[in-house]
Amino acid sequence: MDEFHHAAAPTYQKLLAYYQPRILLGLTATPERMDGKSVLPYFNNRIAAEIRLPEAIDRKLLCPFQYFGVTDTVDLDALKWSAGGYDKGELSRVYTLSGAVAVRRADHVVSSLLKYVTDINDVKGLGFCVTVDHAEFMCRYFNDHKIPAMFLTGQSSNEERMTAKQRLVTGEVRFIFVVDIYNEGVDIPEVNTVLFLRPTESLAVFLQQLGRGLRLAEDKECLIVLDFIGQANRKYNFEDKFVALLSNTTRSISREVKDGFVSVPKGCYIQLEKKAAKYILDNIRAAYGNTAGLVSCASSFAEESGLELTLVNFLDYYHLDPRAIYKFSSFFRICARADVTEDFAEPLEDMMTKAFARLAVIDSRRWILFLLDVLPRLDDIDFAAMTNVEKRMMQMFYITVWGKAAEDWSSEEVLDNLYALSGSPVLLRELLELLCYQYEQIGFIDEPVDLGFDCPLDLHCTYTRDQLLVALDFMRPATVREGVKWLPEKQLDVFFVTLNKADKDYSPTTMYNDYSINEWLFHWQSQSTTAADSPTGQRYIHHRERGSKVLLFVREFKADRVTGGAEAYTYLGTASYVKHEGSRPMNITWRLDRPIPAKFLKKTNKLVVG
Repeated sequence: MDEFHHAAAPTYQKLLAYYQPRILLGLTATPERMDGKSVLPYFNNRIAAEIRLPEAIDRKLLCPFQYFGVTDTVDLDALKWSAGGYDKGELSRVYTLSGAVAVRRADHVVSSLLKYVTDINDVKGLGFCVTVDHAEFMCRYFNDHKIPAMFLTGQSSNEERMTAKQRLVTGEVRFIFVVDIYNEGVDIPEVNTVLFLRPTESLAVFLQQLGRGLRLAEDKECLIVLDFIGQANRKYNFEDKFVALLSNTTRSISREVKDGFVSVPKGCYIQLEKKAAKYILDNIRAAYGNTAGLVSCASSFAEESGLELTLVNFLDYYHLDPRAIYKFSSFFRICARADVTEDFAEPLEDMMTKAFARLAVIDSRRWILFLLDVLPRLDDIDFAAMTNVEKRMMQMFYITVWGKAAEDWSSEEVLDNLYALSGSPVLLRELLELLCYQYEQIGFIDEPVDLGFDCPLDLHCTYTRDQLLVALDFMRPATVREGVKWLPEKQLDVFFVTLNKADKDYSPTTMYNDYSINEWLFHWQSQSTTAADSPTGQRYIHHRERGSKVLLFVREFKADRVTGGAEAYTYLGTASYVKHEGSRPMNITWRLDRPIPAKFLKKTNKLVVG
């Protein structure tokens, strides 16, 4: 079924009720529905395959864009906001009926257009308006200023639409101003300019409207996008829009704005005028950039979304990474400050709030399911009855929360800590909700790695340094400062690889050159003191004959881009020596026993991250 984001429509519901398919394949360019409801339940909450806009541009399936964020002349900060958007009538009044204000804005649109397009006579443009009055007003203004234009609405006949398309393609008109059409199902590949003349609250609508100009066409080099950005209501979401345009989602949008959008797809460009950039940064900061913004979102959540206020609903509705909350506070503390839940006082609050940020990157099914089983019954755990792998998973949890290993499960200190968590019902409930949320976000197949003992670390899952070391029975992880840890009892060499090394974090002698050559091969550079004929160098070269294993853990950056703490590592599994070049340092090529998945390959490939 195509255009599956319409699944809730009566015509689609009729089909879905009638047919009982063994396999249902739903296709859509915009899985984000206008009403915020998800289509994923039809597919067991799993996306089989997806290609997002940046990847489609990189693969030359869509044309590149040049996006200009133009400072708007109209302030929308005080405009009425309800049910997730601005009041259309009020928007239209400001844009068309406010006399000098409306004229000044229209004049600003024309002058900005002439500033940013190379030649107005080459333009084939669409302007997206808020109402019929607004489209008529803009059409009249453009015509009065010698830019031939026409307008269409949802009431326009098919004949009018086809005529308009022909007039645009031939150059008889330069712009068609539209309302509620040209979002989808209309194809004018020649369109090379789009004007966003109203704030677009829905990400789906924004992508559909942008997509009208991204079709490939002869003699079309790129799409020019002019988005008019003014002071917006605090609840207006700028972040989603930019996340959808960027290839690298590990960096915050605030960072991208400040750095000049370094993560755009190939051939693309995003430029914000100074004031527009300030409006966006102020808006992000006010919404989610501090505790007060999150408290404000929580206080109005039920009224605005129509949903029950839960951690999962809050994260989904605002498209938040849980770390964006735990950078500041726990979720239930935010709710209590917003007076939407009962206040609480639990002794572990400070410790658990810090731990939540580390627990918010867990993506091991095995570990999450173990924790969901064991945490509700902490008062009644029989450690003696636990298997070795369960004890290791418990150890991973303990060090994540309390920052040190539990040397003895029967010690008074360890038991007091666990009982304190059991006696913190609010924080424990939040922890369980977070783990359930993390479980549902897992989008890859993990598998155990045979290390010769019951190890809880699973392939391609994410772990902090402390978690993975205690899982390997090394109980003093804080003592590990170097990029390799040799564990003689286990006959394991554990490699900690940071791909993007910042000069301020690494000296010239530790700026190692590490990257994937392809999905199977990884280039790794040893410490500068490691000679090929040294005991360490020989251990690397002859690890197979000597019965030792090499484990590869990789992260993109030293610091987590959301919380600022240490970034966790992705487990790429075991690797075998292939060859080396040089000495002090050694440049070793390793062959992984399992290939790097495509989602990680982009990060580990030198062409991308180097």
